[in-house]
Amino acid sequence: MRGSLGALVLAFALVSAAPPAAAFEPKVLDSVVSVLPLWPGYGQGGGQGGGQGGQLGAPPGEEPEGTAVAIRAGGYLATALHIVDRAETITLRLSDGRLRPAALVGGDPATDLAVLRIDDDLPVLDLGPEPALGAPVCAVGNQFGLDLSVTCGVVSAVRRSGVGFNPIEDFIQTDAVVNPGASGGALVDERGRLVGLLSAIFTKQSDADIGVNFAVSAALLARVADDLIALGRVRRAAPGFALDELDEAARRTLAGVRVIGVAPGGAAAASGIEVGDVITGIGGRRPRKVAEALAAVQLHRPGDEVEVELLRGGEPRKVILTLPP
Repeated sequence: MRGSLGALVLAFALVSAAPPAAAFEPKVLDSVVSVLPLWPGYGQGGGQGGGQGGQLGAPPGEEPEGTAVAIRAGGYLATALHIVDRAETITLRLSDGRLRPAALVGGDPATDLAVLRIDDDLPVLDLGPEPALGAPVCAVGNQFGLDLSVTCGVVSAVRRSGVGFNPIEDFIQTDAVVNPGASGGALVDERGRLVGLLSAIFTKQSDADIGVNFAVSAALLARVADDLIALGRVRRAAPGFALDELDEAARRTLAGVRVIGVAPGGAAAASGIEVGDVITGIGGRRPRKVAEALAAVQLHRPGDEVEVELLRGGEPRKVILTLPP
């Protein structure tokens, strides 16, 4: 009897402690599509059963299908570059099942983002603000090539950089279930706003989801997509400094990254940044790793003015870093 009561109390406690379920806007599905790339020497798409004509759906280690999200009027969609970078042709399957040819507008290997375009003008998802930790979110993607599905969870972390997938990273981490084929899909908040583009998952010996999944932040997505649509490439400005992480002794009292080099005549030198300075803030972000500092800079465009907070000789200072046009 005591055991049963204890189990009941424990079960109630677990239910009470469960995260809030995410509300999902079904209209989001109209803005998300499945991506069917045709890889050289392979059949198109294929899911788990192979591609068209009995051929394999994609090279070993690659996703047979993917996902894309409408982000701009005029038929512009964002996806993951690794889905389409070597595709001979790209076909999109809309949420109602229709197939449409797509063109690659441009891709950015540094962030693994790409922009596609089709003749159809799909409903565009509004970009949402950076979500709070623990906020409910839903992932929409073409998981395992089975067509669109929805999984929900919470925001596990924000501003993840240095994870190791891409040279430039600004990830939203979530425990919403994500599997191969969902890359390029939508991570949406409870109002149906796009807060991230599904990008990568942590796995061990298989591609099965273990609840540590990453979506490119809406801020970085917008930064990259704007350039790809306008120019077909991404323009980036060099800040003019080299950084290193603090050693263990320094981290006992400080948090930030140390300046170990300043390019003569560069943006950092013009702003007054010096070798030995400890940068504690870039554009309102608090970098603790070099990758986080890089992400904070690359969220800005050439010509932008970025406030940099630093310590010099233990004294706090603020300077304006003007990124070269």
